[in-house]
Amino acid sequence: MKALHNASSLLLFTGLLAVQAHAAEVPVGVSERLVRDGVAIEFEARPLGSDGVLTEGMFADIRLRLTDATTGQPLAGQVPGAWLDQALPEGQADQCKVRIGTYLKGVLSARAMVDLNSYYLVVMNKDSALTVIDPVTSVGGITSTLTRVALKRPPMDWAASTDDRLLYVSMPSAGEVAVVDTAEFKVLASLPAGPEPVRVALQPDGRYLWVGNNARRGEKGGVTVIDTQTRKSVATLATGDGHHEIAFSADSRHAFVSSRESGRVTVVDVASLKRVKDIETGPSPLSLALSALSGALYVSDGQAGTITVIDALSLKVRKVIDAGHGLGPLRFTQDGRFGLALNSLDDQVLVLDAGSDEIVQRAEVTAEPYQLVFTRNYAYVRGLASPKVTMINLESLGKGKQMIVQGFDAGPAAPKLAGDLPLADSLSQARDEGAVFVVNPVDNTTYFYMEGMNAPMTGYLNRGHTSRAARVIDRSMREVEPGLFSTRIKLPAPGKFDLAVAINQPNVAHCFRTEVQPNKALAAQRSKPRVEFLIDQPRVAAGASAKARFRILQGSGDQPRTGIADVRVRYFLAPASRPHEVAAVEVGEGIYEAPIELKTAGAYYLHVGSSSLGMPFGSQPYASLRAVAVQARTNP
Repeated sequence: MKALHNASSLLLFTGLLAVQAHAAEVPVGVSERLVRDGVAIEFEARPLGSDGVLTEGMFADIRLRLTDATTGQPLAGQVPGAWLDQALPEGQADQCKVRIGTYLKGVLSARAMVDLNSYYLVVMNKDSALTVIDPVTSVGGITSTLTRVALKRPPMDWAASTDDRLLYVSMPSAGEVAVVDTAEFKVLASLPAGPEPVRVALQPDGRYLWVGNNARRGEKGGVTVIDTQTRKSVATLATGDGHHEIAFSADSRHAFVSSRESGRVTVVDVASLKRVKDIETGPSPLSLALSALSGALYVSDGQAGTITVIDALSLKVRKVIDAGHGLGPLRFTQDGRFGLALNSLDDQVLVLDAGSDEIVQRAEVTAEPYQLVFTRNYAYVRGLASPKVTMINLESLGKGKQMIVQGFDAGPAAPKLAGDLPLADSLSQARDEGAVFVVNPVDNTTYFYMEGMNAPMTGYLNRGHTSRAARVIDRSMREVEPGLFSTRIKLPAPGKFDLAVAINQPNVAHCFRTEVQPNKALAAQRSKPRVEFLIDQPRVAAGASAKARFRILQGSGDQPRTGIADVRVRYFLAPASRPHEVAAVEVGEGIYEAPIELKTAGAYYLHVGSSSLGMPFGSQPYASLRAVAVQARTNP
């Protein structure tokens, strides 16, 4: 018996050694440590896959830990630059500093394969999709579309988590909120969010997502509260009729929910998710804004022409400010000192000083102002009735000062001509604090404007979709804890790579070496033909002749596929109609064109198919065209 026990133990021990030996053969990311000029830099590339291998097309967390080499104390507050590029040849490690200098100059021909200081522009479309654009690789208006995210129904509003890793998108006609993973830009889930979910807001600590449910006939309006960890609804609160705006105290203790047709603001205790108090604020509360500096909530009422000031601690009305009929959106500067309120009737902006709770300035802005965003130095005001964007110099705000107002045109026409605009902002601060993106829904272009310029530098055309709103998703390295910087990237082509790292104080430039393994699944996918639509004008006159143009590419080098004789286009009027199918002919090298007839006004969806290429309809990305009814002229 004892011999049998010893033999079993020996077999178990041998098995454990074999498992450990096998585990040792599997690479688990890459790590390296550098000590220079009193600073220790620890680099780690941590793959997200279960096999622990850095693999082409898969995701990995890139981490840099900066510490004092002597004391081990973290070096917080640094802003390291990082770029992933093909490895330098052996013996040229000393060229790393030169390479970093080239990256910093922005030389197009020497751009890194992965810029870890980059960001993406996400465009909300009129149809059921989001478009993701990489502005860094776009030149002269030729947009680098990274991907498109398909949604169940058309979006209305969105909110992002603090780290930009998750995007919550409301879909009123679906009664749901989509949860989008911005690392892979895919929908993780579509969460039930009550009837007519419109406004979405994430409380400061990120725990609960609050969704405003606009009341339908015979129903009560209110909010649905969703736990972001479990992704389950934890409360449904009836707060009143009409549209709802949502704000929070800085400590996430209280949520404030307005009800436009009920003329009140409901205060909810977040811990218990119970109603605490209803505060009458006027017949039509339109906007909520909290100033952390004054510790008060400000409620603008367009009908009464007032701004009600509510103390965030005592929940009592501190003051009612008479500001004039037509008030709309109200937002505070980043420091909470000044609130800017827009008056769409008078085409004005009003400046509210949170220190004295009084209106201290007024100025004329773009026609019918309806949206407002801030950068560090400016406020940007978008108007419904004009393509002009008004810029307000924040240094010029304050009692006794002359407000400095400038402006630029973002597109050829006023946004309201497009109709069907969402709640989400059509302006977004770029990752660079001195720049903004502005969507013009009429010409389907998102314009990039840098402060100090007379006009936008460039524009990004959203081919195949219709732009409505935009926001920036920052993918640069963030300080997740003191001295630890991290970001998540998609690994490029297989091979050896250098992660070039630069810090300013002290001045350190170094390239860490890593290797990415090939992905067999991606290689097989690249060998298949794919379709890329070439539609410059997404809007055409109903009844007029139109053409669907696209190119067919194949292989890792995007080689055009020529001479395909059985390419066809199938199209139909949304939401569902009898599809039409026409043949396409080659009009250029790998470029094909098909005549289509859009007789009825509405949105049409286009699909490409080819039997010889093994490409069934629906297997490739689709495009959309909108046929617009042309109003007949009448002779006087």
